[in-house]
Amino acid sequence: MKKISILIISFLIFLPIQQSKSEIIVMSMCDDKQDEFLKNEYVLNLDELIMTRSYVYKEKTFKKYKKTDLSIKKANTYVRNIYEEDGKIFTHKHGYPQFYTQILIEKGKSEIFMKSVLNNEEGLSKISTCKKVEKFEKES
Repeated sequence: MKKISILIISFLIFLPIQQSKSEIIVMSMCDDKQDEFLKNEYVLNLDELIMTRSYVYKEKTFKKYKKTDLSIKKANTYVRNIYEEDGKIFTHKHGYPQFYTQILIEKGKSEIFMKSVLNNEEGLSKISTCKKVEKFEKES
């Protein structure tokens, strides 16, 4: 029994300690082709596989949307699940199997795309370019 305890202790001492890394990408100062924002920011947490988008409309854009949708807010935040595939980050599919959309971001790039799929025909359109992209790695 003593030999087993010594073996276990020595195994734990020499076992390399594995550090967990958490990668977070912050894309801020993002423009938009259609709307104007005071703030438009995407935070991609690749450890927890979530994207958080925070934005604040400029007054002109807010008034435009408020005319047709009373539930619109000047400032909003939403969270989407994401996954990574071949250096690209996708939000989960939104829609039906025949037609869906996803946000697409290539790692290391500042553009954000909307991927639309209709009956297996794909289309990409650039929805935003971010002026500031920061990558943070947290070791614990």
